[in-house]
Amino acid sequence: MKSIKKKRKGLKIALITVAVIILVTVIGCAIYLGDYYRADMDAIDKMDFGGDFTVKEQDNGNLVYMPKNPEAGIIFYPGGKVEYTAYIPLMEACASRNIACVLVEMPFNLAVFDMDAAEGITEAYPEIDRWYMAGHSLGGSMASSYLEDNHSDYEGLILLGSYSTADISDTSLDVLSIYGSEDGVLNREKYKECMVNLPSDTEEYIIDGGCHAYFGAYGAQDGDGTPAVSNREQIVITADKISEFIGE
Repeated sequence: MKSIKKKRKGLKIALITVAVIILVTVIGCAIYLGDYYRADMDAIDKMDFGGDFTVKEQDNGNLVYMPKNPEAGIIFYPGGKVEYTAYIPLMEACASRNIACVLVEMPFNLAVFDMDAAEGITEAYPEIDRWYMAGHSLGGSMASSYLEDNHSDYEGLILLGSYSTADISDTSLDVLSIYGSEDGVLNREKYKECMVNLPSDTEEYIIDGGCHAYFGAYGAQDGDGTPAVSNREQIVITADKISEFIGE
């Protein structure tokens, strides 16, 4: 009888322990996922890039920036733990240069939770015959991973403060890699190591005075360097370089 009571007590303690572990894990995940960089809407509202394009929010939250005569299209994956609307200025700047842009909203602001978010987007716009995947930081890495199995449907990849852990070196993709000289978040050692995963003719461009956070508009990022250009200047430089790359 005592043995049965002991077993029941042991089982009860075990169940309570498991329940506590689950609860702590859930709370920890909630805290982690709820801590992210918010879009600076005041700064975004003050940026104007001109151009003639429309903006449409889709049912899934994606934002589509469509010029009247788009030369090409970009599907953009936001940086990790960054609110996707922080990239509105970059999308507007690219759209003003006749590049259609689809800004993807990621679950919990992490592209790793939906690497295949680009599925079906290009088919929805058959009038655009050249498409590029693009992304900032973690978003760029996930965009390159998506291309590993879908590269035949795209012209190229645009990496902003990012690198590819997926090997797409043998593909015919055109690749543009941009980062700021003052970027304190990008792991430079990992960046150099992963260059072998990209085609040998990958184009690299370093924004003099640029930082990691200024590809979007969400304020300063922990660990980043001190920029020597304004947020708007970095976005304009980036959009110009993307437009030049796509137009080549």
